[in-house]
Amino acid sequence: MNLQDISIRDYLRDKGVEFRESGEELVAKCVFADCDHDSRPNEGHLYFNPETSQYNCKKCGAQGNLKTLMKHFGDEPMFQDAPRPRKVTRFDASLVEKCHEALPQPIREYLHKRGLTDDVIDKYKLGYGQFYRKQWITIPIKDVYGNYSYFKLRQDPADGDEKITYPKSGAEAQLYDWEILENLNGPLVVCEGELDCLALVSKGVAAVTSTHGAMTFKEQWAERIQKCGKVYICFDLDDAGRKGSDRAAKMFENGGACETYMVALPSELGEHGDITDYFVKFGGTVEDLFGKYAKPYPERIDVTQFSPMTADQLLDTLGLTIKYDAENKLSTFLCELSAYTESSQFNISYNAPSSTGKSYIPTEIARLFPEGDVMEIAYCSPTAFFHDVGEYNKDKNCYLVDLSHKVLIFLDQPHNELLARLRPLLSHDKKEIMLKITDKSQKFGMKTKNILLRGYPSVIFCTAGLKIDEQEATRFLLLSPEVSQEKIQQGISATIRKEANSEEFVGWLNENPDRALLKERIRAIKLENIQEINILHHERIEQQFLSDNKTLKPRHQRDIKRLLALVKSFALLNVWWRERNGTTITANDEDIDAAFKLWEKIAVSQELNLPPYIYNLFREVILPAWQAKNVLNSMLAEPVAKVGVSRQEVLEKHFAVYGRMLDSNQLRQQILPMLETAGLIVQEQDPDDKRKMMIFPASLYQLPNNSGNESGVNSDSVGNSATQGGEKNEALPF
Repeated sequence: MNLQDISIRDYLRDKGVEFRESGEELVAKCVFADCDHDSRPNEGHLYFNPETSQYNCKKCGAQGNLKTLMKHFGDEPMFQDAPRPRKVTRFDASLVEKCHEALPQPIREYLHKRGLTDDVIDKYKLGYGQFYRKQWITIPIKDVYGNYSYFKLRQDPADGDEKITYPKSGAEAQLYDWEILENLNGPLVVCEGELDCLALVSKGVAAVTSTHGAMTFKEQWAERIQKCGKVYICFDLDDAGRKGSDRAAKMFENGGACETYMVALPSELGEHGDITDYFVKFGGTVEDLFGKYAKPYPERIDVTQFSPMTADQLLDTLGLTIKYDAENKLSTFLCELSAYTESSQFNISYNAPSSTGKSYIPTEIARLFPEGDVMEIAYCSPTAFFHDVGEYNKDKNCYLVDLSHKVLIFLDQPHNELLARLRPLLSHDKKEIMLKITDKSQKFGMKTKNILLRGYPSVIFCTAGLKIDEQEATRFLLLSPEVSQEKIQQGISATIRKEANSEEFVGWLNENPDRALLKERIRAIKLENIQEINILHHERIEQQFLSDNKTLKPRHQRDIKRLLALVKSFALLNVWWRERNGTTITANDEDIDAAFKLWEKIAVSQELNLPPYIYNLFREVILPAWQAKNVLNSMLAEPVAKVGVSRQEVLEKHFAVYGRMLDSNQLRQQILPMLETAGLIVQEQDPDDKRKMMIFPASLYQLPNNSGNESGVNSDSVGNSATQGGEKNEALPF
């Protein structure tokens, strides 16, 4: 059957598939699945475009064209689709010489200031002309056959900094300049931008670039370049440049035929700094570019400089910028480090009021990690998130959002719909998830897009909201920053020192050898590419966890995963001193001990499904207020039954303890209901005034006793009035 001689209407009729016409589409019952077994007689979910023969089932998602439909019915076409003719861009090549001759002296001087020599300007025919009613610098682009195919236009610097192509249509990404490869007998620089490329050529350095941006370098180009021996990749100092350089480097690594080096331009160039800035503003040299700033890819780090690291040693280094919050910063560091495992990541939720420093801890620790591995995100919609993070995959017709080995820090509670879509990844249900989102464009209106989520990230939420959905509570470790007077005082001192002379403070921080060594250690751990972490004596974990939790609850099934993730993260921290077989290491008893010691400090809040801030409010405000009131009651000549505390009394006690007022609505709508759900308090009407609710500690609540230890907290763990739930384990006096 000839594809070119049959329409989709004819083929459907030939196969006996009934259809109806609806506007510009054909509608039929689905032939791929049992989608329409319960549909009405004239109802169907399989839609065809009669012009393109493409189809899409709105119910099962089947999609394709006439060729795939014929294969479904067992009909092979007599011949395949004819190859598409190569696009011929309507470009007048005579414009190249015309615009070059029109290049004015001020523009030539501007190009000189950017490091371009006259020989390079003339050889590459840079010019000047009017297009789209504006004046532009013209950069002629050749295709792989050596034919001029379009202009890259750069607006006259006196008028603006717009960039565009002429003509707009048919300007496909090209390697600039193909001719560089013909006589190449030395190293090659792959950079970002035509003028950066020509600045290198002016220095006598062979260089190429993609004409369409950092993320458009093609694998077939990398294959052509493999023969050159050495490739140096140097993109701009911005997010697109970092992602693009990593992407290009992996292409050359996969080829394996040449040495690949990543050039990290000096940070003094600032955000968006590029090759031109390096030579012109910074005064950099070619020798330093290939020497001082270039590192082999994949990077190789001398691991003999490291030694085994304990939790206390790690806390000392983290304490340079984060005061107090020992369990918080240790848990957060391990969470971010767990991103470099294959499937042992865990998640954290910081819940606390504003100005308590809940986002400071994760973002400050993230500064130790490679910048490209950390994504700090404020509030955003699912569509914005997927477009910003995703990369379009033409083969799969979807946006690929690869979150493998990434740290996601949400600086505010994310959009509910985005959170719902991320839940399967947060709970490690499936490593690849296909989603559909709707997107609106000016040209096409509402349109469905496919999103492929891949990999398990380490995720940290920072939110001022105290109420936690149970679905999120069981997927996260719940933490809250300390709010003790000592910590606040230390924070004030550190802020004064930093703001008084920020340059001196940053210099002191960067020169600290322990911090520099920790940053190097993290990069070395990443390069080890550990896939699996086994646990020696895992039966010991089972025995101790079950001993600490006599009465098991459903959430313990997820809690044990977090405990195991802590064990594995401690092992990863000391990867070079753990038993290793290929990409698999084995955690030992030291890792188990360290994980249980940390777990004991944070387990109470996890057990109660409460942010530590709320649990500590119960211990430091509600309980003492109730105790004080009942002590006074017992001194009366005729003491009455135990009396509760009112909400107003709780607010007053909160001010006395913390020195700040608590929002009464937040107390009534969020805090007290959560404490009731956790079984810590009960609320009853005041018998003397039915309009008031009185608060009582739950009389049956005994912290240490779950026929052992309900929360998994060791009875010797010491309390801290402002930590995340670790406390001295003693029966409450009621």
